[in-house]
This record gives sequence, C-alpha cells and structure tokens, in this order.
Amino acid sequence: MVYKQIADDLRARIATGQLAPGDEVPTEAELAQRWHSSRGPVRNALATLRLEGLIETTRGRPARVRERKAHQAVDVSIPFTRWALEMGAAPGALTQEVSLRRADAAKAAQLRIDEGAPVVDVLRLRLLDGRPTMLERLTYVEAAGRMLFDADLDAISITALLDRNGFPSMSIDHEIDAVAADDTDARLLEVAAGSPILRLQRVTRGPDGTTFEASDERYRSDIVRFTVSASGSSRDGDAYLRALGSGNA
Repeated sequence: MVYKQIADDLRARIATGQLAPGDEVPTEAELAQRWHSSRGPVRNALATLRLEGLIETTRGRPARVRERKAHQAVDVSIPFTRWALEMGAAPGALTQEVSLRRADAAKAAQLRIDEGAPVVDVLRLRLLDGRPTMLERLTYVEAAGRMLFDADLDAISITALLDRNGFPSMSIDHEIDAVAADDTDARLLEVAAGSPILRLQRVTRGPDGTTFEASDERYRSDIVRFTVSASGSSRDGDAYLRALGSGNA
C-alpha cells in the first residue's frame, strides 16, 4: 500500500537522522507530489508515525519529528552502559563523589546493617549521547564499596565490576515514583529546581540473599520513560499496583 511506503520512507529518514528531532516533516502537498498520490494515503502515513510516537502534529502547524525518549525496562535489571549501547546511544559517566561514611538510619534499614556501620556512597551523573540523563546515588556495604576507590568509575560498569569480584546481582526490588528536583539534581541534570523528575529506587541482593547495594536513580522525564512487562496477573490484585499506606505494601 502507498501509505505504508510513505511511512516506511519517513521512518527511515528519522532513524538515520535525515529528519532530526524538531525538524518539520514534509507537508501533505509535498509528500503527495513526491509519491504521485492523493492526500488520503499521506494522511494515513502521518497518522501511523504519530501513533508510533515519531512525529507530533498541532493544528495549523506542520508536523514535527518528536524528541526521542529512551525506554527503561524496570521489570528487569540492565546496567546503564549495556542499556544505552543496545538502543544505539553512546553511554557516558561523570563521577562526582566517592566517599566512606557512616550509615544513617534510612540507609541502614535499606541495607539491613547496623546504623553507624561504614558504607560507601557514590554520586555519578550518567549521559546518553552526551546529554545529562540520570543522576545515581549509590550506597554499598563496605565490603562491596571499598573496591570502587581504585576503579575509574567514569569508564566502567559498577555492576560488572561487582559481579566479577564476588557481588553478583541475584535479586532486585524496584520502586518508582516522581520527585521534585533538588538543587543537586537541577545543577547536574540541567533542569529547573523543583521540576518533576522520575525516580527509580533499587535494593540489590546477592546469591545468599544479603543486601549489598541501595540506589536512588533520578531520570530526566523528557528523555526517559519507564516500561513494565507483566507476564500474568495476581488473583489477589496486589502484586503490581499498591497504594501508599496499604496494608499490603
């Protein structure tokens, strides 16, 4: 069908960068002339790309290529570097801080250690194609965290480093919410203070069930969206969605 050929052509031009985010898509008249077609197939092609999230249309204005959003699956754990490479983006990291501290009550509870026990904190900015995308606040039990002081955290995957050194990730709990960007978020992610950003909190355990990592990852919502794939449903209705304060939480 002609509309599929038009859609395929435009999709390929977007994928290769010939039509970049923010660029105007050729008008209906231009596309109809190029494809020797009536307006109907052209409109169907544009509607297809709009449903796919590739273009956006506004009444009275030409269609434009939408800014691409990276999809982050949260039902599985994929290191940032591998995730970026798998979707064709260049990963980057700028480590802001690596420090040895005493665990406060909140971190002690997450890691299931005594309050005041030594922990290693990492603050690291992650980039996609050079754009500030995610700010990660990582906390490790001392045995896992001490090896980070001798590593170039801008050039490696911490997950892979820990896996090679006796701390493989075997089970992970995730919690997703939205928070207002604090001053540190705003400065490093280059967003306005107080603006909404996505937060993904993780608690990671090893093969013996011992918790060794707690993370707080904050994503720019104009770049990343979270996706979840569920393979079934819960008879009790409490497996996937839980209200804050619920007795099942």
